[in-house]
Amino acid sequence: MQKFYRFPAPKTTQVDIPLPPGDQALPGRNHALPITEPHRVLGRPLKPPYPESCQEAVLGLGCFWGAERLFWQQPGVHVTAVGYSGGLTPNPTYQEVCSGLTGHAEVVRIIFDPEAISYSRLLELFWEGHDPTQGMRQGNDIGTQYRSMIQYQNETQRTLAEQSREHYQRRLAEKGIGPITTQIVSSRPFYFAEQAHQQYLALHPDGYCGLGGCGVPFQ
Repeated sequence: MQKFYRFPAPKTTQVDIPLPPGDQALPGRNHALPITEPHRVLGRPLKPPYPESCQEAVLGLGCFWGAERLFWQQPGVHVTAVGYSGGLTPNPTYQEVCSGLTGHAEVVRIIFDPEAISYSRLLELFWEGHDPTQGMRQGNDIGTQYRSMIQYQNETQRTLAEQSREHYQRRLAEKGIGPITTQIVSSRPFYFAEQAHQQYLALHPDGYCGLGGCGVPFQ
């Protein structure tokens, strides 16, 4: 499946692309895109209800194909799903998100057991798994949908996210790497991406994976 906005560019270049104002965002649709299959690797339903013992994290690391695989491989993760969030258009399609006229980012929803894997550990994987200094891009993928994003679900997550950003900023500064551009925002509606995008790299193990960090460990 084609990825849009993939242009060669120096990895360290930050790109600034404005999000669409409300009156220019695409209208979307009232009905959700159909999700009919369970997780291709974990075998669990992608949609709620989830176990009461689990918590939710929503993270954007650029292209969601590789990002989802990173998290479904972690012990303690109950299920993952990819989708669109942080913008204006309800129930957008992939093509609409790639147009830059929805305001959405590609994100991964992670349902996890906090007794088996902590939110702080998920944040460590988040920071190390991509370059959070690039603005509206990730590597050679350029566009508003590739921006770095943390959506906190409660005040505890917000505090941990902000503390982790401050810590990782210090680690990057020690290596002469510029400021973090990651958005830390409250929870927004999550719209499931099309079924073909769910666990994409389980179906296509040699498919495109845009993950690539700064080479700076969190700890």
